[in-house]
Amino acid sequence: MIKPSLLVLAAGMGSRYRGLKQIDPVGPAGQTIIDYSIYDALRAGFAKLVFVIRRDLERPFRELVGQRFETRLPVHYVFQELGDLPPGFAAPPNRVKPWGTAHALLAGHSAIQEPFAAINADDFYGAQSFRLLADHLSLDGADFAMAGFVLRRTLSEFGSVARGVCELGPDGDLKSIVELTRIERDGDGAKNTDPAGRVTKLTGDEAVSLNCWGFTPAIFPALRAHFAAFLEQNGRDEKAEFYIPSVVNGLVASGQARVRVLRTEAAWFGVTYPQDRPRVVESIRQLVAKGEYPERLWA
Repeated sequence: MIKPSLLVLAAGMGSRYRGLKQIDPVGPAGQTIIDYSIYDALRAGFAKLVFVIRRDLERPFRELVGQRFETRLPVHYVFQELGDLPPGFAAPPNRVKPWGTAHALLAGHSAIQEPFAAINADDFYGAQSFRLLADHLSLDGADFAMAGFVLRRTLSEFGSVARGVCELGPDGDLKSIVELTRIERDGDGAKNTDPAGRVTKLTGDEAVSLNCWGFTPAIFPALRAHFAAFLEQNGRDEKAEFYIPSVVNGLVASGQARVRVLRTEAAWFGVTYPQDRPRVVESIRQLVAKGEYPERLWA
């Protein structure tokens, strides 16, 4: 049985949070959200860690996060850099941020040769999500996968959020993802307001993507091809971003990939706004009190 790897996307700047979310302690013994994700991944059978980080954060990230895992399993660090582009392309002179989540995913290609899960560093996905992905990836199949969360369980009390709302086919596999960038609570459901001010009502039961993916190494050549096409159209834009859902949509629509949606009832929470942090701290405290996690993960 193949043991999958875990790719952690930890290069985000956290502009709305106004802080370094990746190393912000939220657990009772100072653990970060990354600690809980890796703890769950190890329990599920993942056997290697790859962190995608910014080069300027390497030293504090290794000292505050990475080093406590290096004695437990192989750990690799790769860097998402603005200038990491295909031949013939250059970043606009005033662009500051890298190129988005799909660009970060592509940065992992040098460290991964096996099936792997890819997650955000600042989202708590829950143990069930990692078990579902590990079971899928260990089968050595060609299909990709995605943990599908219930929309209403992923909203913030303090502002709108961006979510990839999924359309499923009759077999339950992914048909498409629509990125809605301003979703907020609306009674028992939710609503999204697009840039033109149009409102779309949502039930709250929709399956959403939170960048909790299962891939094989076949994703990397697909990412390269899509990235080149993206840069042809958007390479001069100082703010355009290359997102994982847009690549997955293209692969599914063209019949090049099948994506299994693994519906999960796991508790999800994340830190989008500074006001979200107390809720995350309390949610983890409750999970520890229920015995789902020890007070000290790495004792």
